[in-house]
Parts: sequence; structure tokens; C-alpha cells
Amino acid sequence: MTRSFDDTIFACATAPGRAGIAVIRISGPRATAALRALGAAIPRARELRRASFRDPESGDLIDQGMAVLFPAPRSYTGEDVVELHLHGGRAVTDAILGVLGRNPGLRLANPGEFTRRAFENGKLDLTEAEAIADLVAAETAAQRRQALRQLSGELGRLYEGWRERLVRALGRIEAEIDFPDEGLPTGIMDAVRSEIQAIRAEVSGHLTDDRRGERLREGLSIAILGPPNAGKSTLLNRLAQREAAITSAIAGTTRDVIEVHLDLGGYAVTVADTAGLRPTSDSIEAEGVRRAEARAAGADLKLVILDAGRAKEAGGPVGAVIDRDTIVIANKIDLLPRDSAADWADRLGGGKAARISAASGIGLDALLQRLIREIAARWDASAAPALTRARHRASLEECAAALGRYETAALPELAAEDLRLAARALGRITGRVDVEDLLDLIFREFCIGK
Repeated sequence: MTRSFDDTIFACATAPGRAGIAVIRISGPRATAALRALGAAIPRARELRRASFRDPESGDLIDQGMAVLFPAPRSYTGEDVVELHLHGGRAVTDAILGVLGRNPGLRLANPGEFTRRAFENGKLDLTEAEAIADLVAAETAAQRRQALRQLSGELGRLYEGWRERLVRALGRIEAEIDFPDEGLPTGIMDAVRSEIQAIRAEVSGHLTDDRRGERLREGLSIAILGPPNAGKSTLLNRLAQREAAITSAIAGTTRDVIEVHLDLGGYAVTVADTAGLRPTSDSIEAEGVRRAEARAAGADLKLVILDAGRAKEAGGPVGAVIDRDTIVIANKIDLLPRDSAADWADRLGGGKAARISAASGIGLDALLQRLIREIAARWDASAAPALTRARHRASLEECAAALGRYETAALPELAAEDLRLAARALGRITGRVDVEDLLDLIFREFCIGK
């Protein structure tokens, strides 16, 4: 798939504002002409050369920098690409962009248009294009690693491998349909059925991944829950390493959900402090409790914090939110007698309760390491290519449904149609078929210079 574009696009590929260096990217048939219009010579391919850039109307020097040419098709977009490396002041970049904009046949690029041209020129598939957006947006090591694996083509090869196997199976069925009396090898349909069952099992296994790839990409949700005045806000402040929430000895200070975004061991997480869980007749506090319970229901992981000296608070609405996705924390252990270990807390969750003093910091390092281990054990995506987007999941579910219908099809012609639909669903993920309506939606998420 290769397209020829008549227009040439340009954009600043670095963030706006004052910086040491700014990079302006130009792609299209007039890329080299645009460089000449700036008064610079055309450098040899992929050789960064010093250049002086001038306003062609006034002859004034705009900047002295560097220029590099990537001739088609060995470039990011598959077209002629020129990059200008300039000093990063806004006056410099604005002047260069102004000159480029006055050139006939040149226009400012739309969001994601460089990468869209790379896709449409066959330089990468849609999963790799999406990985570029994820890599640019990555804030943690785990997000970066996942994006790089997808950019390497690992996910696309998995889906394309399934599609190619389905196409081969479809060819065998159609041969059986079209040439029933031609003496084709016996057992073709049995072999196809076995292959389809294997593919269906692989697709289903890929879907039952607890959405770990999507969670890593979007960030995990952790809710801090517990009765009033158990130390939830103090724990949030300790994790955030700043005063994110108001703390007070007065019970019920927190009425709404307070969120902080953190990097925990390379994983992006949103930690939410919530209102204390208890029965109340106060309508405002009751709304806070309702929001806390809703946050608990949607959290990937829950931290239930209890006052180590008040075991009776472990029941009721607090006990109702404790499940296998919960780490129970016994707080304020510095206020207990030395021979009191808060063993009652161990019986509440799926393992030994963490023992801390959020106020003094006792046990917080051990709690943080346990939290990181728990996140890594549940959502680490290093073992296999991870499904990262809702559109991938929707197409895979469509594929699995078609393969399920294949197994109960009454006629070979219907079975063949189900395989066609399954292969088409996989092709939409990588961009092999039927994706024109998706492209605007996908590439509008990109920044202008990508």
C-alpha cells in the first residue's frame, strides 16, 4: 500500500517554547524545494550539514543551524523528508514556519499526519502507529516498555499470523467447495477444523488477559479506603510526598475523592483518597461514602487502612469492600503497646496485613515495596504481547465470535463466510482491510509534529 501525496506538509516536531534546539520536519514532493527556498544547499542523504536559513523575500538571515535529507522511500513517511535543526527560540521557529507557509504546495501538518503518511505508504501498520503515540505519551518505564514492544511489530505479527492462518484455511475450504470431484486429498475439512479450533483458543486466551495492556497504557487505579480518622489522607500524602489532602484529628474531614498521579516502580497509577466508610445521617457525608464505595468497585487495587487499636471498625461497610484485590493495612502501630501486634488484621485480607505508622513513616518502605510487587505480579506485560486498545479487543471479540459460528455452520459456504469475517476482523487491527473510517479517529490523538 503506497500513496502519492501532491501536497507537502511541515510542522515543528519539538515542543513549543524556549529551548536549546527546535526541529522542523518537512515531508512531501516539495521538501527539497522548501529547503532551497530558505537559501540552504541540499545535503547528501542522511548527512547532517550546517546551513544558513534566510527569508527569501527580504534576504535577512533567520538562523544558522543544521539540515538533513531523508530521500524517499527510506524515510519515516516514505516520502522525501527534510529536517531543520534550529535554535529553539520562538522567534526563530515562527519565522521559519512563516517562510514555509508562504511556499506554494506547502501547508502546516495536521495532528498525526506524518505518521498517517507512514502508515499509508506501508512503512508501518496501525498497531505500530498507535505504539508511536503511546511512546510519545509514556510517563513510566512500564508504559515505555510496552509501547516499544508494540512498535517493534510484536503485536502486529501476532495478529497478522492468525489472519494468514485463517486465509490458508479459507483457501482449503473454498477448494473443497469449488472442486468437489477433483480428487483433492482426504481429510481437508478435518485439518481445517483442527486449525480453526487452535486459532480460536489462542484468540480467546489473548482476550482473557485481565486487560493488563490497556491498564498499563491508561494507568492503574488504586483506592485508599477505611473508616474515618484511620489515616487515609496521611497515607496519601506520604505516597505523594506532598500535602495533597487535608489531614485532621476530626473524623470525616475528607468528603470527596482526592486523586494523585504517581509513578510506582515504573507503573503509572492514580491513587484516590476517599471519605471514611461508616453509616451516617449527614447527607453530604453520605454522598462521600457513596463515592468511596463506587471508587472501590472500580479500583484495580484497594488499600484498606484501619486503626490498629480499633479492631471493631473492621466490619460493616469497611469489611464489605475487602476482597482478593485488597491489601489490608494496620495503621498507628506506634501507638500500640509493644506486645500488641494487631494480629486480628491478618484475618481480614488474603495475606498478612501491612503494619505501618503513616504519621511517623514506620513500615512505609515495606508497604511501598509490597505494593509495587503486587502491581508487577498482576499487570506486568513482559511475558507476551499485550492487547493495548479497546478497538483491538472489539475486533478480536468479533473474530472469536465468527470462529465460534464456523464450528456450527450447516453448510461449507457458511463456514467459509465465517472465516472470511474472522480474517477481516483481524485485518482491521493492523490496517490490512476496511480501516478508512478509523484513521481520522486514530491519528487525531497524535501531536502536530508526529
